Amino acid sequence: MSHPYTSLPPDRFWKTAVGALSPFEISGLWTPKFRIGPRMTIVTAGSCFAQHFSRALVARRYAWKDYEPGPSILTDAQRKDYHYGTFSFRTGNIYTPRMLLQWLQWAFDMEPVPEEVWEKDGRYYDPMRPGVEPGGFASPGELHASRAETLAAIREAVTNTQVFVFTMGLTESWYNLETGHEYAICPGTIAGQFDPEKHAFRNHDFSAASRDMRRAIKILSTQNRRIRILLTVSPVPLTATASDQHVLLATSHSKSLLRAVAGEICEKYANVDYFPSYEIITAPAFRGMFFAPNMRSVTQAGVDFVMQNFFNDQARVFGANPAPKKAVKAPASPMDEDADAEDDLRCEEEILNSFAR
Repeated sequence: MSHPYTSLPPDRFWKTAVGALSPFEISGLWTPKFRIGPRMTIVTAGSCFAQHFSRALVARRYAWKDYEPGPSILTDAQRKDYHYGTFSFRTGNIYTPRMLLQWLQWAFDMEPVPEEVWEKDGRYYDPMRPGVEPGGFASPGELHASRAETLAAIREAVTNTQVFVFTMGLTESWYNLETGHEYAICPGTIAGQFDPEKHAFRNHDFSAASRDMRRAIKILSTQNRRIRILLTVSPVPLTATASDQHVLLATSHSKSLLRAVAGEICEKYANVDYFPSYEIITAPAFRGMFFAPNMRSVTQAGVDFVMQNFFNDQARVFGANPAPKKAVKAPASPMDEDADAEDDLRCEEEILNSFAR
């Protein structure tokens, strides 16, 4: 008797694709839609995990581009502290599709740029990227001038890149009730004052996250007809939740929703693909081996395994790229394979750990 399942390849069955294999034998998880080659201009943005992509790309001599490199007089340590080179522009973490949409709307003059600033001890902080300037700005004018540079860098990046990598991290956010602007983090944590009459929490549902992501993709594709967009979902659990759920359940809800959004969008857009870094780290088949003892941070071995899958699957579908003639040091400190790869990242959300009791 013949039916659709009799002609499926081995990787369509759990028994042959997962159950009978060791974790390191599981392969072919991703069949990429488009080639991402070493000579293609690539930019990265999103949650903390997006930083691993840029480091791996640079290490293999791929053309990852930093459109806001900052003053040349800064040391490597200062560049990290001031979030230069963290992503392809100095936005800090962009955790939600709504935040990405906001930045794109401001960069391309589709919405007015907010005037709001946060103050702390006589210094001024950008509510949309409060962690990028240690100690804050000297004045609101300096803050707005700095943000204008970032918006210019976003415009240049979007209009010139060939591949835009965006890592979705959260569905939870805080926003201004008067303006609707979404913040990078809750007011009063890094700077500013929390006001329950002015600030509110929201946990984006599927329709909102999907709508915001589709609107962001439309802007990207309109501004650059040749752009290719690679979505990922960060496997790093929430640091804390403002919902009424246990943080483990809140994490499952948030990540599952974002994964579903990414899947739906990839089915509808020919220039959008999804890479399964989330599944490679969190799936039961990998037995949690890539998490540090705190069961949240991803080890360097985990990051390396994720990126090896990325390069292997690209090579499987499009052919291997020539080996780099010279090894290049990635923009990160070398670590042991069991080290916590998150320790060297710049993540605004991490400050929430300090409020745990």
